[in-house]
Amino acid sequence: MAIIELAALGADFTADPHPFYAKLRDAGPVHEVRGADGGRFWLVVGYEEARAALADPRLSKSMATVGGHEAAESIMGPHVLVLDPPDHTRLRKLVAPEFTTRRVEALRPRIQRIADELLDAAVPAGSGDLVDAFAFPLPIIVICELLGIPPGDRDSFRAWSNKILTPTGPDDAREGSLLLRAYLDDLIEDKRRSEPADDLLSTLLRTRAENGDRLSAEELRASAYLLLIAGHETTVNLISNATRSLLTHPAQLAALRADFGLLDATIEEALRYEGPVETSTLRFTLEPVTIGDTVVPEGDKVLVSLAAANRDQTVFPAPDTFDIRRSEQPGRSRSHVAFGHGIHFCLGAPLARLEARIALRTLLERCPDLALDTTAGPYEWLPGLLLRGVRELPVRW
Repeated sequence: MAIIELAALGADFTADPHPFYAKLRDAGPVHEVRGADGGRFWLVVGYEEARAALADPRLSKSMATVGGHEAAESIMGPHVLVLDPPDHTRLRKLVAPEFTTRRVEALRPRIQRIADELLDAAVPAGSGDLVDAFAFPLPIIVICELLGIPPGDRDSFRAWSNKILTPTGPDDAREGSLLLRAYLDDLIEDKRRSEPADDLLSTLLRTRAENGDRLSAEELRASAYLLLIAGHETTVNLISNATRSLLTHPAQLAALRADFGLLDATIEEALRYEGPVETSTLRFTLEPVTIGDTVVPEGDKVLVSLAAANRDQTVFPAPDTFDIRRSEQPGRSRSHVAFGHGIHFCLGAPLARLEARIALRTLLERCPDLALDTTAGPYEWLPGLLLRGVRELPVRW
């Protein structure tokens, strides 16, 4: 099969990759692709193959296993997203207790207050950008408060995050990573010298496992980096994508407004239909691996398209239909892979779901006439394959 050139697909693919993914799935579950930067990798688009690849120990998350170094990985140090067992197991065991459902649920009152305060400020204007006014500040305030990052540093963090996750130049990701690394090193050192606080960074500084194990300074910095980046940008897109999906499907919006008991199902359908993460991060074959009918050679890169897997018509009937009652219909409900699968399943999934539930319900209750602003221009979609979302979502309140 010929190598698929992503650069040749243009802006139409960025705006709506789903028809392209559907054609690929019809041709097979895995394809050799060349990215816009010239790099070659294997793209997995089938649901069953995606789940298998996400959980396959022969697919390493560490580029060091194939003799390379991912830019952010080498700059920030080791975190759970770029490690394999046993290192991954050890690090996740130290961090995971802070993200249990019980601990996350304790944040509900504070998240609700933040949502209300943001809408208090935004709604009187009558219209605005939902991302800037609500979908971005809510999760960034939550994660910064959780980690103990001063409010005055949030704007700088947003700029660094944009450089790392949605770079527009060849040096953006490295520059953003270096700036964020220096900031986190200073912040952690300040907390080390200060009186013990109850924020997450301070807690992780003191955390010891039963065997006395604890995070090294480098591991703490890398973990803080991952929690900051993954803990806000994905939730921004979850909130804005879910809102956009509802506003473009009036019957679904009306059903949810009539019965907020459908809220959890709505969040899950939004994650399946237009999740915030389009593809997983790279994996590297430790040996030849058969995916579908394709043998991927040892040392090659594999990228799993979560977006494509979540619209696999052999698993989700009418996959391009946004249906918040999907889980109620026999044969139509399967687990989406928006949060991944296997040992790298998203650590922050409970927090993301809670923030999305509070954000959507508060928004719909406070803004009964919420609608897309049809006078605005076309959407500016986030570049690259990692994140799925728009930079701005103009709405009328």
